[in-house]
Amino acid sequence: MDKIKWCAEKKGGLSLIELNSDLAEAYIKKAEEALESMRVNIIKDWKISTAYYTLYFSLYSILTKMGIKCKIHSCTIEFAKIFLKDYFNEEELDFTEDSLKARIDSQYYIDRTVPDEQYNEMIMKAPEFLVKCKSILIKLNEKKINEIRSKFQTKLNKNG
Repeated sequence: MDKIKWCAEKKGGLSLIELNSDLAEAYIKKAEEALESMRVNIIKDWKISTAYYTLYFSLYSILTKMGIKCKIHSCTIEFAKIFLKDYFNEEELDFTEDSLKARIDSQYYIDRTVPDEQYNEMIMKAPEFLVKCKSILIKLNEKKINEIRSKFQTKLNKNG
């Protein structure tokens, strides 16, 4: 089954809501707070979690501005891979997906470790990703938002 359709059918999955620039700004603030927490924390597991949440909240702010709601992190990333190709390259979204896995491994499993290389990359790229998402929020106009919402709705209807 198509992942977007699956995500739309799940409770808390992808759905259209009213556009909300205020909520988008609130998620950017959460991303900034996560980044600050990452910078001051000294424990690796918490640095991984806060680095990931910097990425996630930054990305989710864009969805929120477009009136897309989703509580399933992997579905948020999948939405970006399909509908935000004009703004992100595949490597950036694969990195976000890998960071989600790293956060899950470090937060929920005692016997799993995140390689130092990946950890260092998360710490380095989190601030850059936040800046990029802020830039996208500025560029995202009503025409583009409506186009993306329409493509999302068409994909749901086509797969229905």
